[in-house]
Amino acid sequence: MCGRYAATANPDELVLEFEVDDDRSADVGRSVLVNPQEPPPGRPDHNIAPTKQAPVVLVRAPREDREAGARRQLRLLTWGLVPSWSKDVRGGARMINARVESVAEKPAFARALATRRCLVPARGWYEWQVSPTAVDAKGKPRKQPFFTERVDGASVAMAGLYEFWRDPAVTDPDDPMAWLSTFTVVTGPAEPGLDRIHDRQPLVLERDEWDTWLDPTVGAADALPLLAPHPAGRFTARPVSRAVSSNRSNGPHLLDPVPPEELVGVVDPMTGEVVGG
Repeated sequence: MCGRYAATANPDELVLEFEVDDDRSADVGRSVLVNPQEPPPGRPDHNIAPTKQAPVVLVRAPREDREAGARRQLRLLTWGLVPSWSKDVRGGARMINARVESVAEKPAFARALATRRCLVPARGWYEWQVSPTAVDAKGKPRKQPFFTERVDGASVAMAGLYEFWRDPAVTDPDDPMAWLSTFTVVTGPAEPGLDRIHDRQPLVLERDEWDTWLDPTVGAADALPLLAPHPAGRFTARPVSRAVSSNRSNGPHLLDPVPPEELVGVVDPMTGEVVGG
């Protein structure tokens, strides 16, 4: 967790909701994908998977005018953190999440926690529940995907960290392909109810916490308390189509609830009852 999520808002909607000063989502950025991303980066995507570029909100001085001061920006970054000291980009796909329990100590995350924190906007996230009663065709416990979103309908603002990696093979530092910008999502123990789906969840910040989390002058010691458990009840979760398990599947239909009569061995996260035998 978190390994898939839905980012369904257009950049102009995110600019308004997250009070963005500079929309940089149209900037050319380096990708790690072999084939073109579908849907293209910046378009509504109902199945964001690791290594895709996705919208991220951060506070930073514009590179072309450092004297202008830090401003809240919307950028497209690659999901999977690549620390600046990495020899190559291959490890990024393994660092899509940073565990809150160790984020301040691990070398891969500690420096970013201190000065490079971001918000990862999402409609919600997917998680797979392992059935306690049903098995699949291979005899393994059946997995049912759930989609979790905010009860109030607002965007989920996942706490994230970001990094810049410089490719030593590209000699011109002004070449946009010289830099790979990446991010990771901070996760913690799942709250009551959601823990019946999975034992982890992304850490979601409230609007009144955004300024402090994004402020690069706020140190890690003052930012960490924002990652403490929040009151339960902010989210609602529903079982959705198993089609989301394929990273080639996309579209609004992935968020449609599965009718109860089609469920097999699924635990209701609110009641703990097994639905469908």
